[in-house]
Amino acid sequence: MDDFRVLELFSGIGGMHYALKSSQIPGTVVAAADINTIANDVYRHNHPDIKVLNNNIQKFTPEFIRTLNVNTILMSPPCQPFTRVGNQMDVEDRRADPFVHICQILPELKCIDWILMENVKGFDTSKAREMFVESLRQSEFHYQEFILSPTQLGIPNSRHRYYCLARRSKAFTFASERILTSLPSADTMVPDVQQISQFISSVDANGLPLPEKVLQKYFSVLDICYPDSINSMCFTKAYTHYAEGTGSVFCPLDRNAVDKCCSQLELIFDDKTTVDLLKSLQLRYFTPAEVSRLMCFPENDFSFPEKISNKSRYRLLGNSINVLVVSELIKLLYED
Repeated sequence: MDDFRVLELFSGIGGMHYALKSSQIPGTVVAAADINTIANDVYRHNHPDIKVLNNNIQKFTPEFIRTLNVNTILMSPPCQPFTRVGNQMDVEDRRADPFVHICQILPELKCIDWILMENVKGFDTSKAREMFVESLRQSEFHYQEFILSPTQLGIPNSRHRYYCLARRSKAFTFASERILTSLPSADTMVPDVQQISQFISSVDANGLPLPEKVLQKYFSVLDICYPDSINSMCFTKAYTHYAEGTGSVFCPLDRNAVDKCCSQLELIFDDKTTVDLLKSLQLRYFTPAEVSRLMCFPENDFSFPEKISNKSRYRLLGNSINVLVVSELIKLLYED
């Protein structure tokens, strides 16, 4: 089989690039494209030799894509039109326009033999998904859809996402008309369940404590992880900005300490004592480095430029992919 020559669309901070490298499938990222200038800065910081196009993807023509001499598209289009916390306007959302454009020109892209697309769970019931698979059919691709989470590979982080693999050469041996919810190799893959402690940095032990106002108002709805926890919530781009439903927080103590605290809170009626008790739990946010580990970015090969703020780091990570899951899918995309 030919090596992958990749055009990475909606490239963000380069998750697809790292997934390709992790898969060890022969291939090269020829060019990456994203309209987010901060994400592009991070991409260039880690991959200075790759052509990074700061372009609106709607301006990409079939002729231009052919000049890149690529045969593979890896992409993670904006999820806001489909996410449960978005406006769910689907293809009517202007942020979906670049993806719609790719669907429209795909039948003309005879040079493309392989495609991997990732999006949020919810895309699977969208009009955009219907448009995408119809474009794949018209272009004579074989395709298979999945909804997967890193927890299925032993990573203690829930991040259910929609994936679609497509290729021209031949149908997949595991092809199914339904959306698969596990990898075909799941029966033989029995990953070790990793604990949160394996992703925590002792250097950051005292960093990013929860503000008093968050402790007072939102303690009861926080998803708290402990060193021995084997799961955490999906980290979104709003992590640390909103308290509820945007990601877990970390407690270095054990569950008994929190249970004891909750029992004591029932007997306390003044704010200062309440805050002091809650602060004794040492609750803190996961750092950007810890979130990137949970998303399986390689620690020795990925970093943020120092000028990038923590707020931007969380936003960029929240919009990115789990590298391990995608690397396993790339292997499936390539296999005979």
